[in-house]
Amino acid sequence: MPAWVQAALLANDRLKLYLTMLQSAAQHAGSPEAPMADWGRELAQAGLHESGWLQDLVKTAYFDDRTLIIPQLGQLLDALAADLSIMARPLCDGGRESPPDLAVRRDKWLQQFHAMEDDEGLTRESLAELTHGNRKVGDSFHILVMDLHKQLNAMAGDIATESLDGAHVWQIADADRPLIRAFMRGLHRTAPLKFSHPGLDTAVTRSGARLLIQNDIGTNDVHVLVIEVEKHTVSLTYSDLHAGRFDFFRQMLEEVGFEWNVFDPMTTDGLNAGMPYQVGKATLKAEDDDTLAAGLEAVGSRIVFVIDWNRARKRLQNLVRKPQAVAILQRSSKEEWGHMAWLLAGGERLVFNAMQAVDSEAFRVGDRLDEVLGESSATDFLLELMRISSVILRQQQPVALVADEARMLLARVLRQRTFEFDLLAEHAAYCHALALALCDALENGTAVDAVQSDSLVSRAKTWERQADHLLMDARQRAERQTRWMPVVELLAKADDVADALEEAFFIYSMTLAEPLSGLPAPVNEVLRQLADTTLAAIQDQVKAIEIARHVSERSDPADGELFLQTLWRMLRAERRCDELSRLARVTIVRTLHASPAGLHLASELATTIEKASDGLLAAGYALRQMVFTKTGMSA
Repeated sequence: MPAWVQAALLANDRLKLYLTMLQSAAQHAGSPEAPMADWGRELAQAGLHESGWLQDLVKTAYFDDRTLIIPQLGQLLDALAADLSIMARPLCDGGRESPPDLAVRRDKWLQQFHAMEDDEGLTRESLAELTHGNRKVGDSFHILVMDLHKQLNAMAGDIATESLDGAHVWQIADADRPLIRAFMRGLHRTAPLKFSHPGLDTAVTRSGARLLIQNDIGTNDVHVLVIEVEKHTVSLTYSDLHAGRFDFFRQMLEEVGFEWNVFDPMTTDGLNAGMPYQVGKATLKAEDDDTLAAGLEAVGSRIVFVIDWNRARKRLQNLVRKPQAVAILQRSSKEEWGHMAWLLAGGERLVFNAMQAVDSEAFRVGDRLDEVLGESSATDFLLELMRISSVILRQQQPVALVADEARMLLARVLRQRTFEFDLLAEHAAYCHALALALCDALENGTAVDAVQSDSLVSRAKTWERQADHLLMDARQRAERQTRWMPVVELLAKADDVADALEEAFFIYSMTLAEPLSGLPAPVNEVLRQLADTTLAAIQDQVKAIEIARHVSERSDPADGELFLQTLWRMLRAERRCDELSRLARVTIVRTLHASPAGLHLASELATTIEKASDGLLAAGYALRQMVFTKTGMSA
């Protein structure tokens, strides 16, 4: 019986390869211009390297109306019938109890293959009856193969000659034992993270030179994992309905040294709503026995994180964007916290309940967590909640304790919330970039040609628009949450600075064009001083925002003192800009009285730069009010 089961499992691999290549033939016949995959490696691993007719089957099949013409149909039917008989033999002819319908279904398909021998091809209905996996529309050959495979897996556990560290094993060599123990060591290390979820049963046997390890990830028909070890090479074939989960598993194995060969997406009627599913092969070539064992242990330890991964991702996307949801799951797997504990503790409902319990004013119904806390803070909160959930449930403590911890954690995050200051800092960074570029242009003077000038003006306009978008973002948030109103008021004043600096850039570019071709050196110098003073004030604004981010009722008094000193430097800078603006006007009149265009543009430039300093002063006072409100003081 062990030999029959072993042969049956190998027949299963061949049958699934036949069906996959049949689907590939249909796809190629429908789109002959599309590139065709090379099946040589897969055929060799299935022991079919001498079956050249299978490669030809994919290449030569074509559609005649609704019939897929297959010149090799007779060989295909013989192969399907032979391997179906081998696969069903342990269950139907071994004298053991098994579902009675398996033999009936086997005989039906054997008779059907015989009846099809004189056909030239397969109708679309016949093709679907062979390959579909949708039980709702009836039985199929593919479904029969899957049902036989499940029964064989159960039988393999029953007939195993021994249990080795929890793996059902039979017909293995002594040299295989350290490798099996390494795989199971990794599996057992993280298996508790699945909690009560089924899966992770392992069966191991040897087929010639290959050690075969099969792990039961779950109940999905396409979500399968097969591991082969031959000499110092580990090969792993993995298929998944969800491309995101496939990429997640692929990246986990790449981090421990595996290289992947990812095949073109495959499609099976009735599976994944007719959408393609992903198949790939990972390979690890080890230099020695220790590296081989370490690779198997790493694979074993990663499998648990695939269980219910897609459900966890969807639930996290109620709280953060998809890239952040995937990043959270990647980090929780790397830290070996897992996501099942978080799901068992309530998932997104755990977080929504904490949001309402902690601060119903900060959070409104329909708010996403990252919209309130910011992307970084929301990600950090969810990662810590993943860790807490894992620790508490593994200690078999009540789920209610996780809810209490979630509320306390969120309360701490809200006290340290700085998302508003992230927006302010980003806006200030755009203002700083505009001022710095203007100072550089004034310092270079006529060395900037017309082409460079146009490029600088375009770049300045881009920065100004990006600053505008931050203000619009804050206004949208203020429509839902009134606590954003002070941020909107401050950003509106700061946006006047960005607008003025972008306008100054445009005016300066006009002075470089004919007939002026630049401003006289004395005018350029005083305008440069005016721009430099404005730049220094913006640098102080950036510092003030970072200080304000951390100022609170309990912060060091020195922080408050440093904040006020920085604000007063901004005030003095505005007064200095007033003085420089008047000096600029005097210099402009004395130097450009004979050039009406130059006089007008230079005066406008000085006025616009001075307007930016006025906006900075208004923004500084608004920031001062925000900090005083934050610390409980009156302005």
